[in-house]
Amino acid sequence: MSDFIPPAKPLIGEEEIEAVTRVMRSGMVAQGPEVKAFEEEFSAHFRLDRECVAVNSGTSGLHLGLLSSGVKPGDEVIVPSFTFAATANSVALTGATPVFADIEPDTFCLDPASVEASITDRTVAIMPVHLYGHPASMDWLLEVANRHNLKVFEDAAQAHGASLHGTPVGAFGDFGMFSLYPTKNMTSGEGGMISCATDEIARRARLYRNQGMEKQYHNEVVGFNCRMTDIHAAIGRVQLTKVDAWTKTRQDNAAYLSSHLEGVTTPPVREGAVHVYHQYTIRVPEGRDAFAKALKDEYQIGSGMFYPVPNHQLTPFQVCVDLPETAKAAAECLSLPVHPSVDQAGLERIVTAVNTLAKAGA
Repeated sequence: MSDFIPPAKPLIGEEEIEAVTRVMRSGMVAQGPEVKAFEEEFSAHFRLDRECVAVNSGTSGLHLGLLSSGVKPGDEVIVPSFTFAATANSVALTGATPVFADIEPDTFCLDPASVEASITDRTVAIMPVHLYGHPASMDWLLEVANRHNLKVFEDAAQAHGASLHGTPVGAFGDFGMFSLYPTKNMTSGEGGMISCATDEIARRARLYRNQGMEKQYHNEVVGFNCRMTDIHAAIGRVQLTKVDAWTKTRQDNAAYLSSHLEGVTTPPVREGAVHVYHQYTIRVPEGRDAFAKALKDEYQIGSGMFYPVPNHQLTPFQVCVDLPETAKAAAECLSLPVHPSVDQAGLERIVTAVNTLAKAGA
């Protein structure tokens, strides 16, 4: 029997282990020089040209970014419903209300027309998600925001290195957030990075992550403990030296799949966009769940259904809104393995399995 191909696989090598050991032996394991170096190197590596603030998770990054940008109770922030719950959760944690808009059918990212139709007199910002590693339509979303005097924030959790018309994601809005969870395109073990458009947003983010203090025992705001440790930062610094090669492998794997798969809708790439394929997501118009089960049972291929329950239908929100493209994506989308550990034999097995099942109408 063939080895199982997982839908995602963290890549941790000896260099990361040695970096952790070095920090442990230094005795400086909390937020220290490794965190500062990681923040600077992350900004430079992804050409963000702005200050970055490291935190303990992607969700913390969104939450603190929103707070640091002035979002407050009573405000509304427009978000996609077809995404991980952290996007809407982070808005709700500020006391503001997430307002759910529909997605574009090709990119799975926020539809600017749906966003504009969702604006009210309480709307203060738009927060697109660069879903699966494809940049959202930032040029059009920024036009909408400018017309209505709204802020723009970026959930770039899955999009390290993605760009649109030469501008990297995380450099468009007032802030951007990158997740560093183990299954992301790069990891720090756990963590998040906030890219900040202004010095004031960065300063406030640093306050919020450290109990509201810049100077010890002189708390300026009610803050949190959202610090990144030097242990995690050391892992992230090593991963920065590897992520470009991994991204190239993801893109090569995706190109092979797109040129060989039949009977399913493969992910297009918008002109001017660089897709980094955190996930390679196809559409299976009929019987998606049975299709996924057959991939696993018959071919030992894992897959992911992201996200079968849209955010607006989750128990904390339960909003009655018509989002037809979101509903369709939730029923049809299936993510195939595209990570750097998938070798040529694995790619060929995925193609054979998908084409056979699609032809059979599985």
